[in-house]
Amino acid sequence: MKQWGGRFEKPTDRLVEELNASIGFDRRLFREDILASIAHCRMLGRQGIISAADSVVIVAGLRQVLAEFEASGPPTDIALEDIHTAVESRLRELVGEVAGRLHTARSRNDQVATDFRLYCRGAILDTLDLVVSLQEALLALGSEHAETLMPGYTHLQRAQPIVLGHHLMAYVEMLDRDADRLRDTYRRTNVLPLGSGALAGLPYPLDREWVARALGFDGVSLNSLDAVSDRDFALELLSDAAILMAHLSRLAEELVIWSSAEFGFVELDDAFATGSSIMPQKKNPDVAELIRGKTGRAYGNLVRLLSTLKALPLSYNKDLQEDKEAVFDTVDTLIGCLSVLGPMLVSARFRTDRLREVAGQSGSLATDVADYLVRRGIPFREAHAIVGRIVVYCVQHGRELTDLTVEDYQRFSPAFDDDVREVTLEASVAARRTAGGTAPARVAEAIAIRGATIAGTRDWVASQRERMPTLESVIAVE
Repeated sequence: MKQWGGRFEKPTDRLVEELNASIGFDRRLFREDILASIAHCRMLGRQGIISAADSVVIVAGLRQVLAEFEASGPPTDIALEDIHTAVESRLRELVGEVAGRLHTARSRNDQVATDFRLYCRGAILDTLDLVVSLQEALLALGSEHAETLMPGYTHLQRAQPIVLGHHLMAYVEMLDRDADRLRDTYRRTNVLPLGSGALAGLPYPLDREWVARALGFDGVSLNSLDAVSDRDFALELLSDAAILMAHLSRLAEELVIWSSAEFGFVELDDAFATGSSIMPQKKNPDVAELIRGKTGRAYGNLVRLLSTLKALPLSYNKDLQEDKEAVFDTVDTLIGCLSVLGPMLVSARFRTDRLREVAGQSGSLATDVADYLVRRGIPFREAHAIVGRIVVYCVQHGRELTDLTVEDYQRFSPAFDDDVREVTLEASVAARRTAGGTAPARVAEAIAIRGATIAGTRDWVASQRERMPTLESVIAVE
């Protein structure tokens, strides 16, 4: 009989069982469910809601269930309905009828909300670990290439020379915002709903604060209706992940472009590329393409949960069973992409000769030449027009600005002098020394600043991991 079957006179139709069951995917929450159940059971015993002896027996049984599920995996029988029933069913087989006391003073509604928050907390910390590792990889490359010249782009057209380190550090900044968002989401996730019951609270002398402490939560929810129906924390995680995947996709796209023969800026290591089944010469950037492609999954999962939550009345509704697969899929996707991207970058070979060659082409120093005229007293708009005519001349005659003589320049303006030859790629990037600019000195400063920020994030993650519940910590808490 179902745990809720006392009200019913007929068994559940098999088709309903198939539609209703979540054991196929929520089985991955077995650790969270068992640890939360141990904390709940210990609190019941401490508060005299069940006997201390029963509490000891149930906790011992739960420990055995955890060991079995960790060794062989939880069951998948849809008749068990969900992971919560699977745990309690096995517990009953081990300790007998006393297992029925475990569900005293809790509902499936606050139970699943607690398990899901525990899972999301861990997923956030795992993601942050990988974000930091990717930042560190980019930081090392940025330091290595703090003076490597390359073309900067707008509209995917060559614009001005920059250094490769500055370009790579742009992604460190994106990831830093991602890390900040994830930490903020963690704060709102880290609230205990257990003790809210089905929707109205519970008529028992619970010590919710003790359970929160045992499970590493910062505090307890203040409204039972909201606590069992709130999935904002899952939405925020999916939103954070979608933005993070957008950033990974941009980096992946540039690796795809840069590794093409047309650009030739980078060669990906053989371990992070694939070949063609028909064309022997091919070396395809499939890893980067997959990261780019999998970004759509993260976007879709965010919209999926938003659509599920749209117009749901308070409090709990079965629709909320649809929250987990979206989060599980996004977390798996995100972890997979982050895990491979750092090693792929570190193993790649940047063709610094090619980067420098292209950096000086297509009139990339035109703005610097205009700035030269401004320093000689010519208004910028006029200087812009003069240099525009020079660029047209270069295009028509197949020349670059660096090929022109002083006499060539003076045909367009008498303001040019011999020192126009000092307008070089190196001088151009060195002059961009405003805060946040591409000057190598500024890139070095940015690397130092972000190095400290990244170290701070890693320390924060470590401090939160120390608070994450383990079997030993939940058993030992006083």
